[in-house]
Amino acid sequence: MMLRGFHAMVLAAAATTACTSLPLLRADPIRVLVLNMHAGKDAAGHPNLDAIASLVKTAGADVVLLQEVDRGTARSGGIDQVGTLERLTGHSAAFGASLLHYDGGEYGIAVLSRGGVGYRATLPLPVAPVQTRAGGSREPRVALLAFLTVRGAAWRAIDTHLDPADGTARAQEVARLADLVREQQLAGTPLVLGGDFNSTPDNPVLAPLRAAGLRDAWVECGAGDGLTYPADKPVKRIDYLFLSGDLHCSEARVIDSRVSDHRPLLVTLGPKQVGPRVFPGAQSRKLKAES
Repeated sequence: MMLRGFHAMVLAAAATTACTSLPLLRADPIRVLVLNMHAGKDAAGHPNLDAIASLVKTAGADVVLLQEVDRGTARSGGIDQVGTLERLTGHSAAFGASLLHYDGGEYGIAVLSRGGVGYRATLPLPVAPVQTRAGGSREPRVALLAFLTVRGAAWRAIDTHLDPADGTARAQEVARLADLVREQQLAGTPLVLGGDFNSTPDNPVLAPLRAAGLRDAWVECGAGDGLTYPADKPVKRIDYLFLSGDLHCSEARVIDSRVSDHRPLLVTLGPKQVGPRVFPGAQSRKLKAES
């Protein structure tokens, strides 16, 4: 299903949330963690889901945006990594598959939320021509849209992992993300977009996101170069959290960790308005769109 096919469904859900909400101010900081988790393996290639779960808890992350997540693949020992992280962290999860039939399982991206996940949709980011990787394999890219409850407030998060190849594919993916962001901004709830963009900050491919009103959290509140990849000796910043509207951050830091082949990005949001109060039933529907 193309992105346009979700317009009516998503706008209807936005209206439902808006009609069951009241303004809420929070003083407590909210933390968002972004991590390409390397299919649950550390920088040396050893399985370490326990360490990833420990990172989520010690970082105090309310929301986690994950990329390179396996469910039931042979290379990951048949483990449902999403379910395992839910159990180990106590967070609720949403999963978006970019590959539905991969190595005996699924592969994609995931969102964890301490306060719960309601509506979620996996949205394709199609490109033309279709990208073919080494060996003739194809990995279509997707965005995962999730409606979250964060400290009793209604939030929206978009998680993604963009194509690493140079060329026009990534620009097409970013253009579709920018359209999705504009749609979600109509709801007036806090919105974050994050993930592995496979682009450095000076790459003009990211310009449409700024034009859509998004702000790079590292530029707003980070210090230093913010390099995230590779984890052993990072040389580039390709992992991001973008903020929208009234959301602002007080701190952004890259955690010196080898829990993955990327270093985790942790952003602390300041005491700004963080969204409307969620009343019982406001986000109870759990709908999943077909990718």
